[in-house]
This record gives sequence, C-alpha cells and structure tokens, in this order.
Amino acid sequence: MKIIESVPNFSEGKNEEIVEEIVTQAKKTGKVWVLDYSSDKDHNRSVVTLAGEPDDMMEALFLMVKKASELIDLRKHHGEHPRVGATDVIPLIPILNSSVDECITISHKLGEKIGKELNIPVFMYEKSASASYRKNLSNIRKGEFENFPEKIKLEEWKPDYGPDIVHETAGVTVVGCREPLIAFNVDLNTNDLQIAQKIAKAVRHISGGFRYVKALGFRLEEKGIVQISMNLTNYKKTPIYRVFEVIKNEAERYGVQILGSEIIGLVPQRAVCEVAEYYLRINKFDQSYVLENNILAKSNE
Repeated sequence: MKIIESVPNFSEGKNEEIVEEIVTQAKKTGKVWVLDYSSDKDHNRSVVTLAGEPDDMMEALFLMVKKASELIDLRKHHGEHPRVGATDVIPLIPILNSSVDECITISHKLGEKIGKELNIPVFMYEKSASASYRKNLSNIRKGEFENFPEKIKLEEWKPDYGPDIVHETAGVTVVGCREPLIAFNVDLNTNDLQIAQKIAKAVRHISGGFRYVKALGFRLEEKGIVQISMNLTNYKKTPIYRVFEVIKNEAERYGVQILGSEIIGLVPQRAVCEVAEYYLRINKFDQSYVLENNILAKSNE
C-alpha cells in the first residue's frame, strides 16, 4: 500500500457547518482517512490532515476544493492569516512506500483537474513549482486575494493551470509536494502586536532567523492577546525546542511571558521526542525507548 499525506487549508474558521461539509467530502472516498481537523476563528481558517492512497487522495481533495468553492465567498472573508483562495493551499507529502516524484506527479494532475473543471487558477509551489520564485508560498500569497486580479495579469504570475482570471469567489489555489511541516503557534500575555511582530522577525529565516522557520505576528481579538504563528519546514534541522527557547528569551526582553503554545494538525513523533529529550535532559535517548515503537518493531519481526 502506498500512503501520502495532505494538509489542505481552507479559508473558513467560523462557520462549523461549512467546515463539516468540506471535511465530509473526504469521507466519501475509499482509502482516505481524516486524521485531524481544526479551525481558528481569529485566523478564519481550517486545516485538515488526510492520509490515504494516491488516487483516492486526489479524488478526495478535488471534492473538497469543489465544495469549498461552492460554500466560501472570499469577498466576504476576513481573518488574520494571509490567503489567496477558498482552498488556499494543498500540500502533498510522501509517507509510506511513496516518493517525492510520485507526489509531484499527483500534484500536477490535481492542479490541472481543479483548473479545468472548476475554473480556478492553480499555482504549483515547493517541489512542484514551475519556477524558482514560485517555490515559496509567501511569494505567491503576496497581495492576497484582494490584489490577485491585478497580479495575475503579469506574465510572471500566469497560473500553471486554469484560467488567467481569478475566480470571483474562490480566488486561486496553490498545490505542491513538500516535506513534512509543523504548524506551531505561541501565545503571549500581551495585546501589543508590535512585540509579536518583532519576535516573529527574530525567528523567521527571511529576516535573519532560523533557516527553516516562517513566522508572522498576529492579534487574537477574541482572546485579547497576540500570537507568533509559525511553519517549521524542516524540524530535523530546526527543532521545535530551539525556536521555542528563542521566543521565550525574546519575550522576556519585552517584559512579557508565554501563555502557551499549540500545534495545528499532526506532528511527527520524532519531533516530540526531541523536545522531551532536550527539556528532560535524557542521556542517549533513542526512539526505541518509546513503548509503542518497541512493540511495533517486535510485531514486525
């Protein structure tokens, strides 16, 4: 069995009925499992984690994009998180008996299908990108939905698939193969947005921080606090604990404290074990120390 993972992001985090209808589409297909989904009202965004066989995954994702295009109107959408589409981004990740090349092929087939059948412009990113400047998702998102009707007219921003006109309500969609990513957020006990933005700047790669960190500072109006929202694009080279420690130290400089943190979607076990090893100062820690790993290894002998 070949298994790939996908973590589609949808621009709706307030209306639970809409989110449920979108998620239900994935459950209609055969060998696709909904592992997790969560919504954030301040970001006005939902993230779904799926795993399944390639052909079934492609069908499930297409149905979800179709439903999102029917239910989400970006002209009425407001949220803290940058976005360009009702289905904002669809990453594909090789997991079991699957490869990067296979995920790249599937991503292009899905992008072509979305563009052709739903009339939504599609941009390929990361390992599926058609040009180096399209690899970084933030480059594609720059200007967001509101400015994309003008952006798409530029020759360098011609979509990879679909029409050259932004879909009136669903915007555009970004699709591509990437490595496993950890969506990690840290909340601070202040409502000063400038502090969150300064700390985000200190840890993100583009402004001199960690190589594999993307970060933005947001205000969470419902909680009356601010948040550093991050994507850790390679947890093996930039572990969670290292980023957390810098955020904690930077926060102390401004006289604020960390209220807590959250992981959106799922996280590789190795990443969590590394955090335990670091903070508990476990000597010579090995993945085989984890009970479930040991049992699984024995059962496969």
